[in-house]
Amino acid sequence: MGPRKPRDHEMLESVYSMIALVFILVACVELCDAATVVDVYRLIQYDISGAPFGSRLASLNHHAGSLHFPPGADLSRTVLMIPVRDLNITFLEEYIVERQPLGGLLFLLPQMFSFENRDGTRSNHQDHGNDLLKNLMAELEQLLIHANVPYPVYFAFEDDDIDAVLADVKRNDAIGQPATATTGGFKLVVSAPDPKKLTSPTITNIQGWLPGLKTDGDASQLPTIAIVASYDTFGAAPALSVGSDSNGSGIVALLEIARLFSLLYSNPKTRGRYNLLFGLTSGGPYNYNGTQKWLRSFDQRLRESIDYAICLNSIGSWDNELLIHVSKPPENAYIKQIFEGFSNVAEELGFKVGLKHKKINISNPRVAWEHEQFSRLRVTAATLSELFTAPELLESTGGLVDSRHFVNETAIIRSVKLVAESLARHIYDHQGKNIKIFADDSSLAVNPSYIQSWLDLLSRTPRVAPFLSKNDPFVMALKKELEDFTHEVNVQHEVLDGMFTFYDSTKARLNIYQVASVTFDLLLLLVLGSYLIVLFSFLVITTRGLDDLISLFRRPPSRKVKTA
Repeated sequence: MGPRKPRDHEMLESVYSMIALVFILVACVELCDAATVVDVYRLIQYDISGAPFGSRLASLNHHAGSLHFPPGADLSRTVLMIPVRDLNITFLEEYIVERQPLGGLLFLLPQMFSFENRDGTRSNHQDHGNDLLKNLMAELEQLLIHANVPYPVYFAFEDDDIDAVLADVKRNDAIGQPATATTGGFKLVVSAPDPKKLTSPTITNIQGWLPGLKTDGDASQLPTIAIVASYDTFGAAPALSVGSDSNGSGIVALLEIARLFSLLYSNPKTRGRYNLLFGLTSGGPYNYNGTQKWLRSFDQRLRESIDYAICLNSIGSWDNELLIHVSKPPENAYIKQIFEGFSNVAEELGFKVGLKHKKINISNPRVAWEHEQFSRLRVTAATLSELFTAPELLESTGGLVDSRHFVNETAIIRSVKLVAESLARHIYDHQGKNIKIFADDSSLAVNPSYIQSWLDLLSRTPRVAPFLSKNDPFVMALKKELEDFTHEVNVQHEVLDGMFTFYDSTKARLNIYQVASVTFDLLLLLVLGSYLIVLFSFLVITTRGLDDLISLFRRPPSRKVKTA
């Protein structure tokens, strides 16, 4: 019996190797048929004064489901794929507010909201259905960013591949066969590390000067007019928050106004006796935190020299009327002067400008408009905007719905003309005179191509401040542009106030696998096992004989028998 032991050992090793091969093949069944891979964008995760908001998880590994799931179904291991077009906001509110168990959410956005969509410019005859969809998405966004969601939430854009997957998922759900480990279906997998806090996120302010003309012997400081726009955004998905209107339109307008006045101020004969201060500020969605820090960096003499400030906010999607929002009473002499100057120019351009007064509460940290930060330091200021009412915290800050599709370049051009003409008439003391300094057929005409190019850039550049580094290419591009038109360009880096805490992991790759059912796995295991057993038996019989095959399954003799 002794000489047979090595052979028996070799055969047993062969058996174990083949059994291991069977299990490896079965384990690979779920992983060998990837249906598609898509880019996905995670719902923002942040804290306000320690209170958690947004999605608290990033990794995902569950079966796909649709809104056609059967009543009473257990969705704790299901990721619902929801096209925003089919969204029932009431259903979603119930699941989120009541914190019902759910494996995750994947919202499918129309291509018109993608910043990669080059055909998304707005037409003069806006489709009513698109406006309804925009309102629905705005409601969805506000629901998600103000909720504490204990599971992963992602956004993706509709395309042929993901639409085909969704159609299969809907079909299975409709016939009462939702995807499970037993029935198979599609599995959604996102491999992502646990989100980490962003330590000391920075906000960056950029300013540039156009100095006014000072006569010889004049020792007094020239008055200053400030033109300001906040450039950063906030939204449900930081990687998608491009803010074409809020506040891309304000940035574009400020840059074009700087370009126009740089032409005027380049010639001493046409340089005005006002300094012009251009400010691109950060931290706008967070009570204009950057504007506050920027203003507090001014010395008192500079602040006192500011005649007034005009803040530009959301001026790219209006038709017949803009609003001037102020904190001082409308009866104030400076406010009346600003409003009358803008109103006269607007009338000549064929539209209206209204005046909205909102008194500020110094003890309340909430700052709804950028001009309120100036007003808190007793500097006269106003905000020009298409918005009729002050937005709530983290509202109208350039989120999901604020795409290029809904911005009208003509509206921005008219806004630039309004501000530039009004400022010029004030600077050169032409109030009440029908004089067009920036006439369309002159060398000082507004440049539509310049506006379009910058609007296109802004409409594909996410700008959530905590995710922008100090030397971010976009920040550097703004700085360079101001340097082309103004002097003494200065960049100020500050730390965002600690009320807000943000987490990383804003985008990922979603793998969608088509997985087989357990029944199929067992059947495959049975077939493979039977095949390998037959193959093994055949090889042993043909090479070593039937006795060797039988001896593999014999019980070895006991030690007593061997001793005997």
